[in-house]
Amino acid sequence: MLPLTYLSLLVPIVWAQSSFSPTRPPAIPLAVSNPYLNTWQQAGSDEGNGGYLAGQWPKFWAGQVTGWTGSLVKIDGGAAVTWMGAPSGPAVANQTHFEYTSTRSVFTFSVDGKVGMNVTFLSPVEPTDLRRQSIPASYMNVEVFSLDGAEHKVQLYSDVSAEWASGDRSAVAEWNFGTIKTAPGVTYHRFYRRDQQVFVENSDQASWGNWIYACEHDGLTYSNGGVDTDVRGAFMSNGVLDNDLNTNFRAISNQWPVFAFALNLGSVGSSPASALFTLTLSQEQAIQFEYDTNKVQQLPPLWTSYFSSELDLISFFYNDWSNAQTSATSIDTKVATDSLANAGQDYLTITSLAVRQVFATTQLAGSQDSYHLFLKEISSNGDMQTVDVIFPAFPLFIYFNPDLGRLLLEPLFINQEAGNWPAAYAIHDLGVFPNATGHDDGNAENQPLEECGNMIIMALAVAQKISGGADYLNQHYTILKQWNDYLILDSLIPSNQISTDDFAGSLANQTNLALKGIIGIEAMAIIANITGHADDAKNFTNIAHDYINEWQQLGIAQATNGSLAHTTLAYGMPNTHGLLYNLFADTWVKTNIVPRSVYKMQSSFYPTIAMQYGVPLDTRHSYTKLDWEIFAAAVASPSTKQLFISKIAAWIGKTTTNRPFTDLYETDSGDYPPGLNFAARPVLGGVFAPLLVGKGPLG
Repeated sequence: MLPLTYLSLLVPIVWAQSSFSPTRPPAIPLAVSNPYLNTWQQAGSDEGNGGYLAGQWPKFWAGQVTGWTGSLVKIDGGAAVTWMGAPSGPAVANQTHFEYTSTRSVFTFSVDGKVGMNVTFLSPVEPTDLRRQSIPASYMNVEVFSLDGAEHKVQLYSDVSAEWASGDRSAVAEWNFGTIKTAPGVTYHRFYRRDQQVFVENSDQASWGNWIYACEHDGLTYSNGGVDTDVRGAFMSNGVLDNDLNTNFRAISNQWPVFAFALNLGSVGSSPASALFTLTLSQEQAIQFEYDTNKVQQLPPLWTSYFSSELDLISFFYNDWSNAQTSATSIDTKVATDSLANAGQDYLTITSLAVRQVFATTQLAGSQDSYHLFLKEISSNGDMQTVDVIFPAFPLFIYFNPDLGRLLLEPLFINQEAGNWPAAYAIHDLGVFPNATGHDDGNAENQPLEECGNMIIMALAVAQKISGGADYLNQHYTILKQWNDYLILDSLIPSNQISTDDFAGSLANQTNLALKGIIGIEAMAIIANITGHADDAKNFTNIAHDYINEWQQLGIAQATNGSLAHTTLAYGMPNTHGLLYNLFADTWVKTNIVPRSVYKMQSSFYPTIAMQYGVPLDTRHSYTKLDWEIFAAAVASPSTKQLFISKIAAWIGKTTTNRPFTDLYETDSGDYPPGLNFAARPVLGGVFAPLLVGKGPLG
């Protein structure tokens, strides 16, 4: 059953142009389920077509086309009309409305004022049902209904191309076709790269695995592996396909093999007729993981523990549509209710756009007895289990299911506790996705203070929310204490180093970075108390309190005639400033070491430096980081919090960026900073930060 907000889409209202609810995002999530099943519709005005499903090709998050076509044809004998993709020839259906929620993207069309369509893309988010969450698949459901009260004969067409199978368009694709015996009527196209290269990416697309496009409908016809223009042309002419099984296996770019379904929906009246399609990526192996010195496991995707075969998986997922809708409505309602209560509609505009994007950066891998949640640092460099990327993403996982946070951190603990990382401080990442093979040689990007603070704070955040939190902290106490020893050495006067904002360059004595370390030390004091290390706890909290007192002398610029008091970018630089986003952790994990006067000071200062679309990250540039803005907003006064949120929501609807939801943008123009086109990154999980602290310390 559709959510109530969607029922209004069934009435015969025709707009002169599409409306967008809650806004027109930079890119629209279509099939967004994992790092490889990750396709969007560009919407931003630089290259996108403004948020319309028809007239341009859907694209993988990195920008290359993933061919996906939809056509509606022969409405009472009329000509073909395109509602998705950009095939040559047909006219484009009139899109009248678009709406996104946390789990769904819904497009509404009018065709000649006679027939309406709702096209729903649903990528399930199942944070507490790991069997379902592990399934790398997405739904497309098409509803067709009469707009004028009369019945109309309708035939429907959809195809996907071999472009999904590899980022190397010269690679040869192969394919086959079948019907699932255990699910009568569910018919599928299976296609894949002939030369399978396991654990290898090309242009960030997987070079291994089977892609499966499935549908079930009476009167279904098909074409498997035909030439794109020939197959689509046949349907445009005849309204049916010839059930051709093409065996001319060829390069992806050689006459573009497509895998098509044509459905005769019969006479359609005011009650919708529907067609359901599913797209799935099936891989036997998902991740390589170094769990001990010179010992690497090849981990299967977790779904293989629940399903006996990929066809068993397809059958379950296809027939789970009703449950998927119910669960999606629950997730949508939860996010909407909590977001609206916390900060209103503008905040919901932000949170609901982030959900699918963040979950789609992850991969559950292993067996039911031992599994982990792996995360890809999409677009910025492809690393996996990047600690300073997990940290801003963490609020979303803690919000939906704190155990997901534990599953994210566990590979980092396992690898380092096995002695695979030679440095005393915490590792930055575990390798390049999907190869979590570590850095035994110590050759990795170093953010020592950043990552030590992050790991301690996140471990405490997990322990505060899961059952058996004390046991969890005891298990990892030795290495947490080791990282805390580093914080004690480097936090108050940080050495010249990069922080998580590495693109901005290195700097000594960073005020915000020092604060993270100090909060980390106090977090370790809490951990020591929880685990019965009373002497450690007393020592660590004494150090942290001494440090925070000195930090206020070193890192705060007093008010002048031209500026309010504020923290500086670095010590001794009174004419600088930056987002003090690390302050959020003090409230989040309840270290409560920072005086409320600092919160109030920063909250008063931010509005004085705000630009059209947000508050700059620091004085070195005019760009900002959206995740850090929300961290700052979460612990600000109600008015300053609303300032951040309203500017970000306005930016989402107006930005010319056209790739999946970026976290880095110019606060004046709203565009990407030169050469820094971040997209689809997991850090947008940080927009859930306010939901972890309620109204915040100043609320």
